[in-house]
Amino acid sequence: MEHIQVENNDENSDLIRRASDGDQAAQNELFSTHRDRLQRMVRLRIDRRIQGRLDSSDILQEAYIDIFRNLPRYTESPSTSFFIWLRNIVGLKLAEVHRRHLGVEKRDARRDVSIYRGALPAINSVSLAAQLLGQLTSPSQGVLKKEMRIRLQEVLDGMDDIDREVIALRHFEQLDSQETADVLGMSKSGSS
Repeated sequence: MEHIQVENNDENSDLIRRASDGDQAAQNELFSTHRDRLQRMVRLRIDRRIQGRLDSSDILQEAYIDIFRNLPRYTESPSTSFFIWLRNIVGLKLAEVHRRHLGVEKRDARRDVSIYRGALPAINSVSLAAQLLGQLTSPSQGVLKKEMRIRLQEVLDGMDDIDREVIALRHFEQLDSQETADVLGMSKSGSS
């Protein structure tokens, strides 16, 4: 998978400014520039129990309105990269969708049940294992994939939460080192 890097150059700054001023074409162009990365983030983090009702495009459509309503405030005093700011807005929308569809009883980690026992898990080692193993290509690979998923899930369960998050951020969301550090509230070297 190719790593996508969007730089905050003068052209991007001009596009952000025009979008902030209400230019619809600039808003559409700016959003489409980051859409694939945001969609990967949502696909990874959307609770599997609502995937049949909503998909990543639905979440992004809802977030689009919030993004451009709040963009003037961002442009007044940007405290992080534009993409990380976008990702935060989309993440807030995803959390709101989870609350709306799952209620206040959002499942905690102690209630997660392994996928090989039939549960539909939230983002955790189970979801990471499924993403790492990818799609089936034949029935004979199904048995092997199931065994690998169980082993991979056990390894991921043994990792710290922060380490699983780094895997998700770097591998699936394709954030660079600085973006990962920003999301985690750390310096790039790893210290808080």
